[in-house]
Amino acid sequence: MPELPEVEALKDFLTEHLTGHEMVRALPVAISVLKTYDPPLTDVEGREVTAVRRYGKFLALATDGGPHLVTHLARAGWLHWKDPLPSGVPRPGKGPLALRVALETGAGFDLTEAGTQKRLAVYVVGDPVEVPGIARLGPDPLADDFDEARLAELLAGERRRLKGALRDQSLIAGVGNAYSDEILHAARMSPFKLASSLTPEETARLYEALRTTLTDAVERSRGLAAGRLKAEKKTGLRVHGRTGEPCPVCGDTIREVSFSDSSLQYCPTCQTGGKPLADRRLSRLLK
Repeated sequence: MPELPEVEALKDFLTEHLTGHEMVRALPVAISVLKTYDPPLTDVEGREVTAVRRYGKFLALATDGGPHLVTHLARAGWLHWKDPLPSGVPRPGKGPLALRVALETGAGFDLTEAGTQKRLAVYVVGDPVEVPGIARLGPDPLADDFDEARLAELLAGERRRLKGALRDQSLIAGVGNAYSDEILHAARMSPFKLASSLTPEETARLYEALRTTLTDAVERSRGLAAGRLKAEKKTGLRVHGRTGEPCPVCGDTIREVSFSDSSLQYCPTCQTGGKPLADRRLSRLLK
């Protein structure tokens, strides 16, 4: 799933390639991708893109005098830039293509989604805050005013485990399964630790890990073409998706805990005092 660093990089890429250009066609190939119907998708056609903004994991294209085209790539969605776009009108079918946007230059992008769980979402709205997922977002962890005191305030009284708290978009915007693993490894904290139990020293450590992990990932992705962001994310991860490999810090074997629809990875030596966590399907953790 694209998370804050990849979506931030996509925002920068699209700002460079879309701003000042006209969207001449917006074609839904999978009708399920459209989550709004008023205004219609055709209202973005013939309009210049004036800005590209990120809200958590959402991307919003602002148009001159018109609505915003907002998308959430969900777990298996992606944006593919094409210059030029293929000729002809794409046909609806069982393939991954969900939406195609064409510019006056002949270039444009496709939104695709792999797999059978179709969660890729596109909204056409007057204001991005009309999108329910954006309206409920917590603060952005890379915002200038997101300081250690703000993190402490958010975690105070939070009875969930750290892993679940970090992934909650209404608490902190933009962090998902992969980067929550990376942040907790950098902070040397168990994913099962109660969020409200952190001492001031631990809160400071978590804050530093949160900011550094995300900032470093954004910097690694900056300037990359959209098609290279997935590979860059995977290369930069130290524990997530690396079950059975040696920890790059201490050399211990990276372990995994599985849940109903996902998994987490961690280092016992760095994070849990050398004790492996029970690998049970405790989906309640991620709610």
